Amino acid sequence: MSQVLDNIEITTGEQPTVAIIWMHGLGADGNDFVPLVDELNLQGLPAIRFIFPHAKTMPVTINGGYVMRSWYDIVHTDLGRQEDEAGLRASQLEVEALIAREKARGIPAERIVLAGFSQGCAMTLQTGLRHPEKLAGLLCLSGYMPLADKIAAERHAANQATPIFLAHGRMDPVVPVARALATRELLQTLGYQVEWHEYPMQHSLCLDEVQHLNAWLRQILA
Repeated sequence: MSQVLDNIEITTGEQPTVAIIWMHGLGADGNDFVPLVDELNLQGLPAIRFIFPHAKTMPVTINGGYVMRSWYDIVHTDLGRQEDEAGLRASQLEVEALIAREKARGIPAERIVLAGFSQGCAMTLQTGLRHPEKLAGLLCLSGYMPLADKIAAERHAANQATPIFLAHGRMDPVVPVARALATRELLQTLGYQVEWHEYPMQHSLCLDEVQHLNAWLRQILA
């Protein structure tokens, strides 16, 4: 198997039978959401392997070409304009490699959750909706649908019924809530099951959101 992205692994018990692959946002790394493992308080569920990959570094146009960890380049403040399609598709292959490794370690695709925040949310949708095997769920926080004009043609039927958790802050200055609402509308138009939440916050997480995540994960992984 080809080498996978550097990552942090945390297991909640011996011989995990569930995997959650969690992608960070622009300029962060896998450490960003490690504290969430304890905060989610998923005791009582089967043992889970959390994988927090580190995106590769690249110059990011919107930040003056500064080199940072990023799943793809961001060219414009309007996130739907001049998208880095090549970067999105390259990182999609990186996420697919992480899925393949979990399958090789004995966790079937239907017990794998893809999760992400901001850019990581975009990668969750980019990869999960195109993946050729059913996944356990897609957990999408404070992000948006990339390559929205292509998803209807490129999506795979395997994940048509996969549960999707979509959440956003009403005062988000980084990814406007309108982008998330447009993503929700597109997903619903395409027939996906979307659990939608919005919160009085900016580009972050809040306690209510963590509690809703706990309930959703318990529902899909029980």
